[in-house]
Amino acid sequence: MIDEALAALRDGKFILLYDFDDREGETDFAIRSDAVTPKHIVQMRKDGGGLICTAVHPIAAQRLGLPFASDALRAIAVAEREGDIPYDRKNHSSFSLWVNHRNTFTGITDRDRTLTVNAIAEQVKRALNGGSVSFHETFRTPGHMALLRAAEGLLDVRKGQTELSIAMAEMAGITPSVTICEMLDDESGYALSKADAKLYARKHGLVFVEGPEVMERWEQDKNGKK
Repeated sequence: MIDEALAALRDGKFILLYDFDDREGETDFAIRSDAVTPKHIVQMRKDGGGLICTAVHPIAAQRLGLPFASDALRAIAVAEREGDIPYDRKNHSSFSLWVNHRNTFTGITDRDRTLTVNAIAEQVKRALNGGSVSFHETFRTPGHMALLRAAEGLLDVRKGQTELSIAMAEMAGITPSVTICEMLDDESGYALSKADAKLYARKHGLVFVEGPEVMERWEQDKNGKK
């Protein structure tokens, strides 16, 4: 399914991305940020229900001056400590800043979040293409869109949804800014099960792809195999 998933990303369609049974065990909506529309935000908040975030490539994050939240908050002693994350004891979380585009009103509406997400993708594209960037002139913080900064080395270093989605963007040849949202279960109060996420994918004609499939292709590409 990896080829179908990469094609769907290129086409600006949602995919459902499951990480690993021994990690979070969660399925996320994932879509290239430059293709997000208000209808996509509606679907994520209604059918996903988790936190809508935008993951960005580590090189772009560095060039845009985006810190890890844990580093920014360390001075006030509330930052996470090593080993705090139960599903990833070796790494800190990928959270960076929470932003709104400066032309938004509240920042939380579907149209406001769409504006913010699309503009993030444009800034990432410029940063990676050597163009001029104006992140701090374009966005304000705090805001309603959580930015996720992928680890340098991506899946060679960390295997979270952030790195999976950005690795897929790289492999798909699109701007590596991907908007994601966890799928939650209204009945259990936990993450939506893999089985139910697969049922949703079939019902809505979406590609469902798992972390091990992404890792396999990542390793093949890294080693120059087809």
